Amino acid sequence: MNKRELSIDDQVALLMQGTEYGDEQLKQAMAGELMERLVEAEKEGRPLRVYCGYDPTSTDLHLGHTITMRKLRQFQELGHEVTFLIGSYTALVGDPSDKNRARPILTEEQVAENARTYAEQAFRVLDREKTIVRYNGEWLSELSLVELIRLGQNFTVQQFLARENFAKRLQSEEPIYLHETFYALMQGYDAVAMETDVQVGGTDQLFNIIVAGRKLQSALGQKPLVGIIMGILPGTDGVQRMSKSTGNIVPINSGAEDMYGKVMSVPDAAMGNFFRLATRWSPAEIEAVEGKLASGKLHPRDAKMELAQEITTIFYGEDAAREAGIAFERVFQKGDVPEEMPEYKLLADQSVLDVLSESGVVSSRGEGRRMVQQNAVSLDGEKLTDMHAPFPGPGVLRVGRRKFLRVVE
Repeated sequence: MNKRELSIDDQVALLMQGTEYGDEQLKQAMAGELMERLVEAEKEGRPLRVYCGYDPTSTDLHLGHTITMRKLRQFQELGHEVTFLIGSYTALVGDPSDKNRARPILTEEQVAENARTYAEQAFRVLDREKTIVRYNGEWLSELSLVELIRLGQNFTVQQFLARENFAKRLQSEEPIYLHETFYALMQGYDAVAMETDVQVGGTDQLFNIIVAGRKLQSALGQKPLVGIIMGILPGTDGVQRMSKSTGNIVPINSGAEDMYGKVMSVPDAAMGNFFRLATRWSPAEIEAVEGKLASGKLHPRDAKMELAQEITTIFYGEDAAREAGIAFERVFQKGDVPEEMPEYKLLADQSVLDVLSESGVVSSRGEGRRMVQQNAVSLDGEKLTDMHAPFPGPGVLRVGRRKFLRVVE
């Protein structure tokens, strides 16, 4: 993809693909401002300055985390300057945007440890040679108390209390800590410090980007940024937000076969979200696929296999994705057991749930309970229906459609 190959209208359509603002007028306003910026940049012969911030609150990323990275990659392919900003200072406060209670405060050591892995994982999506990596401690650590107070003068307490998550906490008498209001100021100042043209973020960042970032830039004499607000990717259940706590994630470091299989488990109704948020497909290509699905010319299973092939290729390359597809057909469509699988040595007095959780074949004991309750656990073809029963013995343990484990004594 190259900006010379796409008209400005086509570039706007591509860059706005998958965005959600909760307000059609706001979406159209952002699309209009994006078009103006693209026209200006072309006339001036310069790239747009684009960034997205990532707070290193954990070390493992899943597909949901990469949606904004995919959007950054689109900007890169159109020739714009992309900064991958690690929130080394904002992570010390904790983003309250999607939380019904205060986040735990991380230490500087925890943030530094988590940050080491972030950029490397991001390069599974971003072009390493075209990505600027920065840490917002560069400028936030230099802010004086007086400067922070002056930033705060641009906002009212009512603006913060009107935010949905704060309003809910106020109503339910959950505490709202003063330091949580600093987060939006800090993120807004990131945009000022980098003289940002475009900021990418999820719907949970709407206030921080559209209100805080734009307002601070205007107050400090800069042209307010264009906010590209991405929809939230559902998990493999097709309903809830992708989250490790609900066990519905598609990890990006678990191997091509695992990724392919997890995408194939996504309900048909959620495929549109994955088309728009997690692929490299253009609006026209997605429209063509959905048209074939609607007319019956394309079976949902075949469309999902194309989707799984595309997403797996992004992270593991065409050859690995092709092999993953072959393995999926062999195991899950023809009912074969894979030739290779991890092994687990059975210990004395372990229950079914113990083996599921301690072997790592499920992400938590909670997921293990759910899988047994859903009759999704079997040993050598025999269903295991009592999670507290002693584990029967050695054999091939199957969990759901995709996971196999060889249990040995």
